[in-house]
Amino acid sequence: MWFQHTIKFRQLHTTTNLLLLSLAVADFLVGLLQMPLVLLQNQGCWFLGDIMCVVHYFFAALLVNISVGSMVLISVDRYIAICNPMFYTTRVTLTRVKLCVCLCWLCSTVQSSWIFRDVLKQPDMYITCYGSCVVVVGFAEGFVTMIATFLGPILVISVLYLRVFVVAVSQARAMRAHVAVVTVERSQTVKTMKSEIKAARTLGIVLVVFLLCTCPYYCFAAAAETTLVGASSSVIVIWLFYLNSTFNPVIYVFFYPWVRKTIKHIFTLQIMQPGSREVSVT
Repeated sequence: MWFQHTIKFRQLHTTTNLLLLSLAVADFLVGLLQMPLVLLQNQGCWFLGDIMCVVHYFFAALLVNISVGSMVLISVDRYIAICNPMFYTTRVTLTRVKLCVCLCWLCSTVQSSWIFRDVLKQPDMYITCYGSCVVVVGFAEGFVTMIATFLGPILVISVLYLRVFVVAVSQARAMRAHVAVVTVERSQTVKTMKSEIKAARTLGIVLVVFLLCTCPYYCFAAAAETTLVGASSSVIVIWLFYLNSTFNPVIYVFFYPWVRKTIKHIFTLQIMQPGSREVSVT
């Protein structure tokens, strides 16, 4: 539903919302395609065949890569908007953002194809009995995945967000010091800056939730070679991993009034009325 908001309402056609759209599509596909298959797999018997087993794992890796890549792009967007606001409109254009989103999806597809290159050619190479769905990832592929989808993005986002936090705090202090003497033009600038700081704070919450949801999975994966972990534990960490895609829309619904307004327009069928694309939702 999140991506419906951005597509339908013309007022939401901005560079930041385009990045949010990429994240929303990945989250939506996780809920639509991956969660039902995980539930089916947990029942103990996989009856969709070897090819669908590989496709299931392939899309799992693909959507995770896209989600993480989108969060990195959003953090870069917030960094430029807050730390270099004078250059934001010239550096961050719709064309460049569209290109970055396309590259994110393309690179994610290439990486996922490389990780599962062997099983994509021979889907049943790790299947030992009927009804099982097993894919083995080698050490090199697992190491690259750990760096590309967890450690690397977390490092980039954390460094950018730390810089954003420092600048946001200094700007907030400056706004409080001059709030009583601002002009109308300055008031608009203050309002815009508050919006940027709020967006950065929301990104910080999304990052914390991402860490809480994914850390158990990657810790489990790193220890799997030397530690025997019960099946129930693996199911829990996998579900927690996928629940991150559920939490992201909830966070944005809670922090952004325009998301709640667009949801209301959709469920009350006001989007079917003529001229609904031009409705103000901010």
